[in-house]
Amino acid sequence: MQGETLSRVHPDHVKVLRIQSFGLAAAAVLAALAIGEGLPVLRWYALALAVLFALFWIIRLPARRYAHKGYDMAPDRLRIARGLLFRSDTVVPFGRIQHIDVMQGPLERFFGLATLVVHTAGTHNASVSLAGLKRETADAMREEIRSHIKRQTL
Repeated sequence: MQGETLSRVHPDHVKVLRIQSFGLAAAAVLAALAIGEGLPVLRWYALALAVLFALFWIIRLPARRYAHKGYDMAPDRLRIARGLLFRSDTVVPFGRIQHIDVMQGPLERFFGLATLVVHTAGTHNASVSLAGLKRETADAMREEIRSHIKRQTL
């Protein structure tokens, strides 16, 4: 498993992650401004630290998350690996799949991306999602998995 090369999600996924990260970064800068009002001596230090945190959170972290995400679709299974600090490597055999969803939020729709959600039998990690796929790729993966499941049930 380790030697296999993984396919990357679409590069526009980084843009979506950056836009999503903007909210937390903006909150950190606003909190620093509020702290600075109460403690004028620390105003510029808190603001500078918050801006550095915001830049890291918006620019560097989404790129690192993108670099550590990938998938591999074999004839009988789907493998999804992700995680920066906490690595997750999930293998879903097609025989365990109950149903498949392709979802899009407003940002994903704007960039033409989608999230493939695979629901499996069982209770632990009963659904696995793969965000950042091109909509056409997600639809094609769904249809390929669906046709494999259909062949197994016949």
